[in-house]
Amino acid sequence: MSRARTTREGLARLSVNQETVRQLSLAELARGAAELGIGGVGLWREPVRAHGPAAAARLMRRHGLAVTSLCRGGFFTAREPAARRAALDDNRAALDEAAELGTGVLVLVPGGLPEGERDLAAARERVADALAELVPAARERGVRLALEPLHPMYAADRCVVSTLGQALDLAGRFPAEEVGVVVDAYHLWWDERVPRQLARAGAQHRIALLQLADWVTPLPAGVLLGRGQLGDGAIDLRAFRAWTEAAGYRGPVEVEIFNPALWERDGTQVLRETAARYLRHVL
Repeated sequence: MSRARTTREGLARLSVNQETVRQLSLAELARGAAELGIGGVGLWREPVRAHGPAAAARLMRRHGLAVTSLCRGGFFTAREPAARRAALDDNRAALDEAAELGTGVLVLVPGGLPEGERDLAAARERVADALAELVPAARERGVRLALEPLHPMYAADRCVVSTLGQALDLAGRFPAEEVGVVVDAYHLWWDERVPRQLARAGAQHRIALLQLADWVTPLPAGVLLGRGQLGDGAIDLRAFRAWTEAAGYRGPVEVEIFNPALWERDGTQVLRETAARYLRHVL
């Protein structure tokens, strides 16, 4: 196979999440990705709402781009009935937005521990209860709910689901076509159980999306915005691609990086660099 063909086919599978180049408008992102031959984009609700979901969908179709995911729903762990109802209503709105965009994946960050609570198991059960409420709406809209386990450093404030195994246990209560999991190398790279859990996920047809970013240290204050450009850190990104493919996953590979240093640069250059790093460090 020629290098040019390998590059073309590889970039067709690549998706760049909007947050990687948040300095670009939706129109700039669509135009830049299409010019490079990138096949898809992952979108976030706030800028999509500002643009209008229908208009955003038309824009991506015009440029031949798949919307590989919509971020994010979730945050299901509140105990108070009013807060739980508000979270469910917001997630139903997210499902509507995902359906209008034409994506089949709504990424869910389950939520952290409410103030004063220390019972992780009870919080995870509230996540399961919320999924049960949302599955009928997801089925009607043709959108898959995709649980994303986050690194344990986020367990208190963002995500009580820290391992792929925990995410699969929750997803396994529901049909695979309705609830899957997001495999994000940034959150899972440290766990030696991941290859086995990926095999389990593949056997159950649970892998909804593969996301990549690199782990660089020292982590910044607050840790949320410390993701590294592909190839700059400690993660064997090529291994994650190989493990998910061995598990049967053939979907998009979405690069999602939260990093102010990247946001301060020219967004088109960052987009070009991301494509080059993907070809060098992932394929």
